Amino acid sequence: DIQQVVKAGLVHMDITSLDIQQVVKLCWDNQLYDAMIYVYNSGMNDYISPMEKLFQVIGPPLQAGKSLSGNQLFVSPGWSSRDEQVVMGNKLLVYISCSLAGRAYPLGDIPEDLVPQVKNQVFEFLIRLHSVEAAPEEEVYPYIRTLLHFDTREFLNVLALTFEDFKNDKQALEYQQRIVDILLKVMVENSDFTPSQVGCLFTFLARQLAKPNNTLFVNRKLFDQVLEFLCSPDDDSRHTERQQVLLELLQVGGVAQFDENRLISLAEKAEFYQICEFMYEKKHMYDKIIYCYLKDSLRKEDIFNYIHNILSIPGYSPEEKQLVWDKALEHVQELLCIDPSKAADLVATHFADEIHPIVDKLVDENLLFQFLKCLLDPREASLNHRVLRLSPDFHELYIGLLCRFSPCSVTEFLQASKDYRLEEAIQITEQHNLHEATAYLLEKKGDIQGAFVVLLKTLKDKLSALTEENEAKMSADEEDPLQRVEVALSDTIALCQRSSHSLNQQQREALWFPLLEAMMSPQKLLKSPGFRHTSETLKQLTMQVLNSMTGFIALPSIIQRILQDPVYGKGKLAEIQGLILGMLETFNYEQTLLETTTSLLNHDLHWSLSHLRAAVSRGLHPRLDYCSICLQQYKRRQEGEEEIIIFSCGHLYHCQCLQSKDCGLPGERPSRWSCYKCTSSSQGGRGGERVAADARRGRTTSLAQIKVASAHHTAFGDAQGKKQPSETTLDAQQCQAWDQLRCIYKGPSRLAILTELCHPRGNEKPGLLNPTHPGTGSIFHSENFQLKLSPPPIVED
Repeated sequence: DIQQVVKAGLVHMDITSLDIQQVVKLCWDNQLYDAMIYVYNSGMNDYISPMEKLFQVIGPPLQAGKSLSGNQLFVSPGWSSRDEQVVMGNKLLVYISCSLAGRAYPLGDIPEDLVPQVKNQVFEFLIRLHSVEAAPEEEVYPYIRTLLHFDTREFLNVLALTFEDFKNDKQALEYQQRIVDILLKVMVENSDFTPSQVGCLFTFLARQLAKPNNTLFVNRKLFDQVLEFLCSPDDDSRHTERQQVLLELLQVGGVAQFDENRLISLAEKAEFYQICEFMYEKKHMYDKIIYCYLKDSLRKEDIFNYIHNILSIPGYSPEEKQLVWDKALEHVQELLCIDPSKAADLVATHFADEIHPIVDKLVDENLLFQFLKCLLDPREASLNHRVLRLSPDFHELYIGLLCRFSPCSVTEFLQASKDYRLEEAIQITEQHNLHEATAYLLEKKGDIQGAFVVLLKTLKDKLSALTEENEAKMSADEEDPLQRVEVALSDTIALCQRSSHSLNQQQREALWFPLLEAMMSPQKLLKSPGFRHTSETLKQLTMQVLNSMTGFIALPSIIQRILQDPVYGKGKLAEIQGLILGMLETFNYEQTLLETTTSLLNHDLHWSLSHLRAAVSRGLHPRLDYCSICLQQYKRRQEGEEEIIIFSCGHLYHCQCLQSKDCGLPGERPSRWSCYKCTSSSQGGRGGERVAADARRGRTTSLAQIKVASAHHTAFGDAQGKKQPSETTLDAQQCQAWDQLRCIYKGPSRLAILTELCHPRGNEKPGLLNPTHPGTGSIFHSENFQLKLSPPPIVED
């Protein structure tokens, strides 16, 4: 904007050619403070007046107790009075820092001959006892007091940077001591400053005192007073702030200013556990740091990492590690209360041999349960360490606690764990009446009948409770009794199905028939209209039992058992009509499914074999009319009868030539041959080895036909010389190739074609036989339909 342009122009102009008073007034009225300072400095060599004018603005509100934020760097265009004061305060700090460092504000450097004079003037201005127009009630050292109230930390940083430049300047060192004394007098003797501000002062002092060439003197009693002020146990306000301030003071070297034992004592009373940790670590008393973590509510979770690091990381002596180990073992119960999972992880890593004493020491059963759960249960996803293989006693103890605190999880744990003894685990589950877990253990033990008896008793109890409750009471229950019956029945059926595969017929009947009787018995008692829904549900559940047992029990045995049952023996046929009809429907469905499946399999097998036979029976056409080995035409040889071998690849050989190349199988009927030319090209000429290897694997490499030919083409010679073709076989690779060909050339089944042909064209059912064209309804309307009337051709190389 225009103001910024004016300011940028003024700081680059020769001020002596302007009316200085008018320019200063213009800058002040328009808040051009940088330009105003530049005019004072460059036009009149006055470095004090700008500070006086800025102090007149920010001083009164700070003296009145109003807080100004010195960290507000961004100011919106619509400034408020408070925004102006913040901007002035920040500019004042930067201006003082530049003046003490010999730099001009806002840019450039102070002339070298004026640098010492400017420094002295700024120091003298800051340490003034009163301002020029001081009111009677003004406190001493108003300028230092104002800067401390505005931003204590930044003002002390400005002083720290200034003190860095003091070497052997005696006057500057005197100013340094004088300012430190004033700071102590202003802040220690005044209660207007917060603990954080007081801490900043003494942190600043501790850094200055820790320097090797330090010349400052600070009364040690002042540090003691600050320590008592920060560690006051009667003041609960700003607890975290006071602890953090003291910690910063100690970290910059303030420990040298205190009595360490007194410091630890005051920190413990004030519950400054981070201070205690700092001092204990300085003295290598690592075992006592555990106490600090246990008492610090904000850092309890960090104790596990601390103990693990001390015991794992090298750099600590064996004595120090042993002390930490003993202290952690002593407080293991408190660690479990903080986080059972992390405590179990720590125990498994560093205290694996002390688990038995730890378990004996734990009195709280719930805490013991949480500890063993994290230690032994492999289902715990939060467990980072491997599950320990402890003695069965611990697992059985955990099973007992699991039965009490989480009975729904017992069966899952028994299935996941293998480190318990069956007999003891069965006794525990029976003691707590957990029938599902007991049945699982009995089945695992091999006592199928015992597990079935337990589940059957549970089912009967739930059925009995179902028949005793009336309709109103059942509707008021939180859980439907029928759902409990369904769950129990599902568990029992699952047990019977798992076990029936390894039992004989009599043992299967001993399982299934009692279950069927248990489901049929209550139905006789549920005849009233109020139990109609319950009765229908039980009939459906009974049909579920019948459908499940038909795979293991013969159908006549089931019907005979139903007819002999006392529930249905004296009643009318209508009472069991539904059961019998349901069984018959199931039987008819399964019979139809079996017949259809068998028919389809037989049809596919017949189709495959017939097509394969037709393909194999086709004649082979040779590519050449001469032997590929001796290169002689078989028609021109004048010897007697000769055998000619033709392969599916089209190569032709004399039988004797193939034998000379070891392409036949020695000692066997010459029905297994290998094409010499194809084998030589693919195997580098080792045809004989390939044939022998193929023979050992029980397969051949090529399909061949053998024919006996004669050089004399007489009728008699033809009649005497011809032999039947030798028997041909296919190896596994050739069978796989034929299967691939069959899949490629496979079209609609002949049954579908014949069925389609039988239907009249006017009564087509859309979408039945042509799923790809549901609108046409006929497979003949498909663009991809092909009618193949001959076997697929043989693919040659």
